[in-house]
Amino acid sequence: MKPLGTGDPIRLGPYRLLGVLGEGGMGKVYAGQDGAGTVAAIKVLRPELAHDANLAQRFVREALAAQAVRSSGVAAVLGAQTEGGRPWIATEFLTGPTLDQAVDKHGPLDETSVRALAASIAQTLADIHTVGFIHRDLKPQNIVLTSTGPRVIDFGIARPEHGLTLTTTGQIPVTPGYGAPEQVLGRRVTPAADVFSLGAVLVYAATGRRAFEGAHVAAVQYEVVHGEPRWEGLPPQLHTLVAPCLAKDGASRPAPGQIAAAFAPPKNSGRVWQRGPVGDEIKEREREVRQLTASPTTASSATVTTVPRRRLLTGLAAGGTVLAAGGGTTGWWLLRQPRQDKKDGPFDIPPAVTTPRARLLLADDGDYIVEGSPKALWSRHDVIDQDSAAPLPVRDVVVVGDYGNGERGIAAYNVVDGKRRWAARDVQPDHYLSLSDRLIVAVDAEGTLHTFVPSTGERKWTAAADAAAVVAADDKAVYVMTKDHRLRSVGHSDAKVRWTARIPSEHRGKISARVAVGRGRLVLPTVDGHVLAMATGDGSLVWQRRNQAKEISINPVVRDGVVYLNGRTLAALRLADGHEIWEHTTRDMYRAPAEWGPVSVHGDSVYAVGGMFPERRALTEGSSTWTSRSDGSSDSPVLVQGTGVWTIDHSYKTEINAVNVANGFPGWTYKLPEAEHHGIAVDGNRAFIRNDGSLYVLPVF
Repeated sequence: MKPLGTGDPIRLGPYRLLGVLGEGGMGKVYAGQDGAGTVAAIKVLRPELAHDANLAQRFVREALAAQAVRSSGVAAVLGAQTEGGRPWIATEFLTGPTLDQAVDKHGPLDETSVRALAASIAQTLADIHTVGFIHRDLKPQNIVLTSTGPRVIDFGIARPEHGLTLTTTGQIPVTPGYGAPEQVLGRRVTPAADVFSLGAVLVYAATGRRAFEGAHVAAVQYEVVHGEPRWEGLPPQLHTLVAPCLAKDGASRPAPGQIAAAFAPPKNSGRVWQRGPVGDEIKEREREVRQLTASPTTASSATVTTVPRRRLLTGLAAGGTVLAAGGGTTGWWLLRQPRQDKKDGPFDIPPAVTTPRARLLLADDGDYIVEGSPKALWSRHDVIDQDSAAPLPVRDVVVVGDYGNGERGIAAYNVVDGKRRWAARDVQPDHYLSLSDRLIVAVDAEGTLHTFVPSTGERKWTAAADAAAVVAADDKAVYVMTKDHRLRSVGHSDAKVRWTARIPSEHRGKISARVAVGRGRLVLPTVDGHVLAMATGDGSLVWQRRNQAKEISINPVVRDGVVYLNGRTLAALRLADGHEIWEHTTRDMYRAPAEWGPVSVHGDSVYAVGGMFPERRALTEGSSTWTSRSDGSSDSPVLVQGTGVWTIDHSYKTEINAVNVANGFPGWTYKLPEAEHHGIAVDGNRAFIRNDGSLYVLPVF
């Protein structure tokens, strides 16, 4: 919120103006308060538009006419008139998030909430249509979720005589993907157009994705007129109800009253807006508005110079949406101020530190005996939690699931000497990832993401994501599986939920944590041997590969537009569409068909245990470079570091085998105590080994 400036009025009608909320192509919006303490948003037509007598008269006339809609489901118009040659409209503040903001932050709505939303909006449309209005632009941005239910905004206010929405120059009057086919084609619009828009809104609310999408506006509009809606993720029982709303022919769509009756939300469903994350957000904004309303108003406050009021309004802006009706899609202003740079704030992330590299050992210098066993650089015992993921080296530290003093969490150890750097006891030990080596992200028991600077453990941003597991990360987002088995994207830069996608019903609850990401695709293996590829942009399903594995866990690796898979075959697939480039089978020591172990990629080669021996194969066609005679376990990755290839063999006894990367000849074997839980990672000329509760760090050659 900005202070009033030169040329801004101090008062409009009964409202004393407090400051400027926003400015658009149509006019300016001010925060105001009347003598009774009611806070309102007052929109004033731009001076250059006010000279158009027809436009100014219609601005006021339609605002006054909107007051005829007697419905609890619309934003109330408090007053409108022409004063000093400048028309203005006063509307109530609505303090809940818009539907698109709620879905973006908290994910798609559950079925009860979708039914409650559908019934409420349908009844509101019926009220609007009864008095002769057609909304014409119903969409998620024009639905506000309040504690008393959804409210529709921007219905038919400020339509100029030429028929275009009074909005920013260049904006399309019909919002692509939500306007009905007859609107796209420029035909006569009836109330049935609002029903089509409602159907598109409900698809979005239930899935988090638009019903109609395309690479550009024309493509979206073509899909609206000729294509089929995207139904993926919409429960069958909702599909049956929503599909008639999206009929191409307006005469085939149900009336709003029929929609309200058909969705039949459960008793007391109106309370869905009073509980859960959305309800909590609404309550907090309502509290802030009450504080604003209670603030003393004096003559000296006309320019918003009092610090408490300004801070309060700024807090409202930072907290989300306080909305003001005004006509067209620019009739509602998000009260925001640019985030002030703050030293050591949650998004002030230091650069990654340099990796301290260990010296490569040389047999010719007597550092080790070929096929012998070297000494560990260091080890720590009884520190790793039994549910820990594999060690995660991040530059100068290695992170493991920690079990210290009877408390679970994660801990970071100095890669050079094994001294503990820091520990976090409020996160789970089984899921943690590196974010470009600048942050560690983990999840707590409540599903909140926590981030830490790797070297110091300094806490940075958090995100309430309802996460059960952190599964992948790229340079833009963290991807999690939620507690109700959905895939969710959380942005690095703002810790906000970008989208939430439903997993196909046959795979719900079966996604493995071994997810790969790259070039706009998330590759998700299932615990029963299938593979899904979903778009990182919106979580939509792109392709599937079935029955890739039977007994082995699939560990996909993405590299340069190709995904490499283990399982029944060692396969290379085109990442974009799942097209198979090559595949190879393997056999065990008895020449029976076997499955490939986890894949790794280094340089121009792919590595995996085939049957029982590590193999190196060419990336381009999968042809064999060598098969080592050193044993490896089929559930262990084969990793390259230095001039060696490292793997765990725990088939008969637990040992770390290292072979020469050039020819697969044995290098050395490091024997470990028998254990049930194993993990291996390499970085900085070190091999990090988890063996039950112990952490060993070995040199490499």
